[in-house]
Amino acid sequence: MSAQHTKPALHNAMWPGLVGKGPDSEPPIDLDTMLRLTSNAEVNGVKFEGVDLFLSLPHTDIDSSDDDLKKLADKLNSLNLRAGSLVAPVWPPTGGGSAMGNEEERGRFLTQVSKSCRIANKLRDLGVRQYGIVRIDSATGVDEWAKDPAGNTKKIADTFRQAGKIAEDHGERLAAEGEICWGGMHSWRRNVELLEQVAMPKTVGFQADMAHTMLFTMGYNAPEDSLLPEGFDLSDSDRLGEAYKKMARALRPWTFDFHVAQNDGTVKGSGSHDKTGRHCQAADPNGKLNVVRDAGAWMRDDKGETTRAFAHICWDGCMFPNSVMMEQKTWNDILRTMIAVRDAHGWN
Repeated sequence: MSAQHTKPALHNAMWPGLVGKGPDSEPPIDLDTMLRLTSNAEVNGVKFEGVDLFLSLPHTDIDSSDDDLKKLADKLNSLNLRAGSLVAPVWPPTGGGSAMGNEEERGRFLTQVSKSCRIANKLRDLGVRQYGIVRIDSATGVDEWAKDPAGNTKKIADTFRQAGKIAEDHGERLAAEGEICWGGMHSWRRNVELLEQVAMPKTVGFQADMAHTMLFTMGYNAPEDSLLPEGFDLSDSDRLGEAYKKMARALRPWTFDFHVAQNDGTVKGSGSHDKTGRHCQAADPNGKLNVVRDAGAWMRDDKGETTRAFAHICWDGCMFPNSVMMEQKTWNDILRTMIAVRDAHGWN
């Protein structure tokens, strides 16, 4: 059966080869392997069209030279893949700093944003990147933020505003990914509050991941913002879907970037990554989201019309075991789900 729609473009994330890996977990999976697995995936003649990149070693060095980036572009072109959204390494272990930290810490955060925007520009110049955002988050934990919620949100908003000005100077946009592990971004309401304070709706927006945002409906780390009653039976797909739509309705106007993902309703951490929404395989029988239906909460407006807000959509499967990630079937199953999402909510 041929695909019904050709837009948005279908991307695969490269950072699952790194996130949650390392000395306290499994070894990272190198970029070449992730690219090969992505390029080899195919379902009824349809393939992934691009990848979203993680700007940190051992994948793409945030201090890559122009020659390094030319080699990367040539590699992507040889595999018939484009680059899309880029993850700025804003966290302290990768050279960044807390967005609500002291002047030096916030300066490191902004430096990483600036370097990321420079790479984004270079990949555009090399003709391998036509769309996508630079991803950020608050780079701080919920417990630290909770010591002064109002004051710390104000600091994060100020840092994001400065980062937004850097992005504007480069012709880029930033998308802040809300997860239950990021202070000031750990609930749907707190994300809206933060973005309203930043007040740069054309430049600083939201990155929605289906697995992470599902936990917003359940009030993880923010029970006061739960949209479901305590002890809710997640097998009630219709009621979960309605709560999910309500959550997405609040964040959709801010959303620049979208990750398709599945979640079994639990949290998981691995390696140095704090506990956050557990990503499941596309066909996991324990997955609670109706992925194709619930993607429409982000890709359609309140009237049910396709928004066409995203030039590409990306699969995110962080913290999968390496044994799962090294199976080609995993990526074919993911691609099949991505095609189904595009057929349901895409366009030509």
